[in-house]
Amino acid sequence: MATEPPLRRGNLLPPRALAIAWSLLVLIAVLAWVLTVGQARHMGVEPGTMGMALPLFLLLWLLMMAAMMLPSVAPVAVTWARGIGRQSTGVARAARTTAFVAGYLLVWTAFGLLAYGALAATGDLVRDHPGAGRWIAFTAFLLAGLQQLGPLKNVCLRHCRSPMGQLMRYAQFRRRARDFRVGAHHGLYCVGCCWGLMVILVPLGVMNIAAMAGVAAVIFIEKLWRLGPWFSTAVGVVFLVLAGLAPFQDGLLPGLQAPEDPMPMDMDMDMH
Repeated sequence: MATEPPLRRGNLLPPRALAIAWSLLVLIAVLAWVLTVGQARHMGVEPGTMGMALPLFLLLWLLMMAAMMLPSVAPVAVTWARGIGRQSTGVARAARTTAFVAGYLLVWTAFGLLAYGALAATGDLVRDHPGAGRWIAFTAFLLAGLQQLGPLKNVCLRHCRSPMGQLMRYAQFRRRARDFRVGAHHGLYCVGCCWGLMVILVPLGVMNIAAMAGVAAVIFIEKLWRLGPWFSTAVGVVFLVLAGLAPFQDGLLPGLQAPEDPMPMDMDMDMH
């Protein structure tokens, strides 16, 4: 097996290359946010998949994940870019970093398949039984709270906060598709860490910009703030409180309230 220790001093990227890597990831995240906000303004907040077919939903989901997740994954991607080292050209480093990000986002796109199924099921249930939305919201917040406080969250959050050991282990793997595999592996840990936060988008609305921004902020703080684990626990407690309130507070489930049918044109004319 080819070895390439990721953090030997002679292989570290120069400051200019690191700045370029950071700038590229930030630019992608900003562009994804702009496109997501623009799309959300035309779609509103509705139950279910909002009439989207699976391919369109996955495309939009990928855009959302790029907007929400790249700010917090950027330090890991840049750390891996540092390990790529000076032996690679600028184009090669960019290609390998791109492969890392592609592997990461592919895992979240696969998770989007589960999200699509969950949204389709809850949307159908709410349309047939509007009162069920409150209990779906209760379940979603309860799951999110338990996940935030559970052992899997702690394991995955530790990896996301300190991924160096895994990156060094992957440096021993064969070079073929290694960068893609590293990104996908980190993406799996990230899904394990954050799936509960994504579940709350069911009651709050998958295209609710405020909810997406809030989730992105929680993810960023959990992974990068020195008190992130404590913050994660506090968020879990908040979710459990919201679970208790959800059956009685319609304001906590905008994404599970079926839109009112528009008034027929002839009825509107008769009323006038």
